Amino acid sequence: MLAPPSNRRKDRFKMALSVKSVLRSGRNAVSILRRRAFHRSAPAAVQVTVRDALNQALDEELERDERVFLLGEEVAQYDGAYKVSRGLWKKYGDKRIIDTPISEMGFTGIAVGAAMAGLRPICEFMTFNFSMQAIDQVINSAAKTYYMSAGLQAVPIVFRGPNGSSAGVAAQHSQCFAAWYAHCPGLKVVSPWNSEDAKGLLKSAIRDDNPVVFLENELMYGVPFEMSDEAQSKDFTVPIGKAKVERQGSHVTLVSHSRYVGHCLDAAAVLAKEGIECEVVNLRTIRPMDVESIEASVMKTNHLVTVEGGWPQFGVGAEICARIMEGPAFNYLDAPATRVTGVDIPMPYAKILEDNSVPQIKDIIFSIKKTLNM
Repeated sequence: MLAPPSNRRKDRFKMALSVKSVLRSGRNAVSILRRRAFHRSAPAAVQVTVRDALNQALDEELERDERVFLLGEEVAQYDGAYKVSRGLWKKYGDKRIIDTPISEMGFTGIAVGAAMAGLRPICEFMTFNFSMQAIDQVINSAAKTYYMSAGLQAVPIVFRGPNGSSAGVAAQHSQCFAAWYAHCPGLKVVSPWNSEDAKGLLKSAIRDDNPVVFLENELMYGVPFEMSDEAQSKDFTVPIGKAKVERQGSHVTLVSHSRYVGHCLDAAAVLAKEGIECEVVNLRTIRPMDVESIEASVMKTNHLVTVEGGWPQFGVGAEICARIMEGPAFNYLDAPATRVTGVDIPMPYAKILEDNSVPQIKDIIFSIKKTLNM
C-alpha cells in the first residue's frame, strides 16, 4: 500500500536534507584535511651514503673554484677505485680529473708543486698505506713549507683516501695513519665518521690554505646516513678542529673517530638498557684536537674511555689521555682513563684473527664496565 502523496513529499524532503548534509559534511571534511596541510609536512630526511656525500663535496668544490682539481690512480675514466669520483671526469674533463701512473711519489710531488703554484689539488691515495711511498712529499714538502718560508708560501692541498683496516687485506693494507700524520706540525688531520662529517669536512679541507690529511674508511663508503636539507646545501661546511657530541650521557665519556664512533654508539645503546648512560664524542678532527670538548665531557661524567682502530703505542687515545692528565679535567676523574685500541700486531689475514685484532662492541662494553668498577 502506497503512502499518501503528502507523506511521500515529506520523505523526499527529508532525503534531500540528508544528502545536502552529507555533501556539506564532505566539503567540511575536505576543508579540514586542507587546513591540516599534510602536503606541507616536512619530508623524511634523505639517506645518503658516505661515498655519495664525498662525491657531492668534490663536485660542488670543483664547480665553485676552477683552481680545484683531483688527481690519483683510476680517479677519472674508471670513476675511482671506490667510485668516490663517479661522474666527475665526464663533467669536468681531463684537466680537472687526472688519472696518474702508479707512482705515489711522483704524482704527490706534482700535486704539492701545483699547490705552491696557486692551484688547490686533491691528491687521492688508493689507500693511505700507499702514502708511505710519498711521505717525503707530504711531510718535508707540504707540511713544513709554510713555516720554513716564514708564512710566505702556502700549500693548499688535500691528501685523501681510505685509512685503517678494511676486510681481508692483511698487514700491508691495514694501518691507521691518524697518529702518524697527527704527530707532524704543519698538517691538519681529519677523520670523518658519517655522511655529514664526510661532506662538510671535505669541503672545509679543500677551502683550507694548509695541507690537510683526510682519512676516510673503506668499510664506511657504502653506509647510508640521514642528511638534513642544510647538510645537502652547497654552502654546508663542518669546521675543522671541532668535535661533536653524538650522544649525551652522564656516567662515562667515550671519545672516538671514524668507524669506531658507530661502535661506541652501539655499545652505549646496549649499556643504556642496564642504566649506564654513555656520552659519545666524535672527534672529527685529530689535529688540531678539540681538547676543550673532551675536557667538558669528562668534567661532566668523571670517566673516560678512548676507542680507536690504530695500534696502542703512541696512538690517538694515548694523546687524549695525556692531555686530560695535564689539564683541569684530571681533577674530575673518578677512575683512570682507559683505552680500547687495535691489537699491537700487524694485521692477520685470517678473518677470525682479523676480527680479534680490532675493537669490537663487546671490547668497548668490557672496558666501560671496568672503568666504572662494575
